[in-house]
Amino acid sequence: MKRYFQYLKEYKLQCILGPLFKWIEAALELLVPLVMAAIIDTGVANRDVSYVLWGGAVMLLMGAVGFGCALFCQRSASIASQGFGTNLRNAVFRHINTLSYRELDKLGSASLVNRTINDINQMQSGVAMIIRLVVRSPFIAVGSVILCLLIDWQIGLIVAVCSVLVGLVLWLIMHKTVPYYSQNQKKLDRLAQITGENLEGARVVRAFSNREQERERFDIAARDMLDNSIRIGKISAWINPLTYAVVNFGVAIILFLSGWKVNNAVLSDGEIIALINYMTQILNAMIVISNLVSLFTKANASMKRVSALLDTSSSMDEGGREKFDFAEPAIELRDVSFSYAGTQQYSLRDVTLTVPRGATVGVIGGTGSGKTTLINLLPRLYDASKGSVRIFGHDVRTYPVRELRFLFGVVPQNASLFSGTIRSNLRWGNDRATDEEYEDALKTACAYDFVQEKGGLDQPVGEGGKNFSGGQRQRLTIARALVGKPKILILDDSCSALDFQTDAAVRSNIAALEGVTTVLISQRASSIKGADIIFVLEDGKVVGQGKHAQLYDGCPLYREICDSQARAEE
Repeated sequence: MKRYFQYLKEYKLQCILGPLFKWIEAALELLVPLVMAAIIDTGVANRDVSYVLWGGAVMLLMGAVGFGCALFCQRSASIASQGFGTNLRNAVFRHINTLSYRELDKLGSASLVNRTINDINQMQSGVAMIIRLVVRSPFIAVGSVILCLLIDWQIGLIVAVCSVLVGLVLWLIMHKTVPYYSQNQKKLDRLAQITGENLEGARVVRAFSNREQERERFDIAARDMLDNSIRIGKISAWINPLTYAVVNFGVAIILFLSGWKVNNAVLSDGEIIALINYMTQILNAMIVISNLVSLFTKANASMKRVSALLDTSSSMDEGGREKFDFAEPAIELRDVSFSYAGTQQYSLRDVTLTVPRGATVGVIGGTGSGKTTLINLLPRLYDASKGSVRIFGHDVRTYPVRELRFLFGVVPQNASLFSGTIRSNLRWGNDRATDEEYEDALKTACAYDFVQEKGGLDQPVGEGGKNFSGGQRQRLTIARALVGKPKILILDDSCSALDFQTDAAVRSNIAALEGVTTVLISQRASSIKGADIIFVLEDGKVVGQGKHAQLYDGCPLYREICDSQARAEE
């Protein structure tokens, strides 16, 4: 809990004055029954109209002051809670960006989105309620009990017992519901995951006429969450009936006992009215506390999830200050093996290879052979489980991660663009580049002509680049990588949506770049035929390496790939 105080530092004034003003409002509310008792016992009993009017004016003044204090507290709570949510959300987002792919894969994108938005919203509501009501409700309850004891200790004792019983009910309800709220957040993650998959893959779902199956999968997840919510509701539903039963039973006993005391002139009429008012105030305070219990239980479950995320540290340590030796080979892998989180099976096994500086390298293999995994190790998106990955003379673990990744231009398998403009997307590669440099990168990626036709660099880009075709998105992502003028360019099957002519033109333009080591991952043998060296992968192992002619004669798998694709083209 203490770790979250730092996100409220700049709202100290609101956190102090808000509860203080709420306390003043609660204190005035506790005084109202005493004023009412005085009006009845003195003004009404003696038919003193001026005293009644004076008492009424005092009550109006107290109400006005209390109203003003409540408004100030409400404003303070809103400012502090919104600021807390914003600060915490920024901190969580920054922390997520420090995690390696291994942690991100383990947590899952749906869970990360829910923790950043929904869970922090629950905590934000909790902060607002702490400022607004946590001081007020217990103060009202305890203050009412004390004042009842001062008026009549026997009746005050009944009130105290009722308050303790209500508190016990609230504790039991909270104890029972906490585990279910934690489960509810996990089930919400699952629901968000299914929703995200269907929104991303809407075209695939419709193409395969699979809407009914996906709807059923969503219904199962939604029903699972509904059942858990109903369990929470069934337990929480006992709060109000039990609270009202205890308090109303206490009121009945007080009325019976106070009636006897009035008859025996032990209590006055005004004191009876005050006692009943205090019992009503306790009831209202307990109802508020019961609602707070429900809200804080949710907030507590959310806080644990956010804390678990913040406690997750990257398995990838920042490297030292090694300098790049550009005279050394661009890429070296020495007995590298790698397995993803949650599995003991290696996706790469004992891979050893060397790529000279400035060479063009092709990597080919069947689906699941480890091509993408291999190139993810180079810019240190993952750390090798065994062996070492060396870039320009040193192990990647010895470089500062940021400096290492500046060397690379990576074009992923799935062409990802961000909403904005073409210019804002190209700025990802180099935010200091000139328009001429952007245009040169577009020309190299064979994207300049269609960009000009669409309106130039300031042409809007929709969410995910959906207003461009697949081939256009791929060429824009290639241009984005080229803008940074990388030393090592990685193209992960990033020309798959291009026709053969455009594919050949892009490869020719990239080959003409000076001082760039190019790694081509491709399913097409024709795309890597001209590479200086080709590596053939199968089941995570390098089963062949050399030029096209050498591999065609000496590597059965490579020959099979080439022949099958040649037959398909015919």
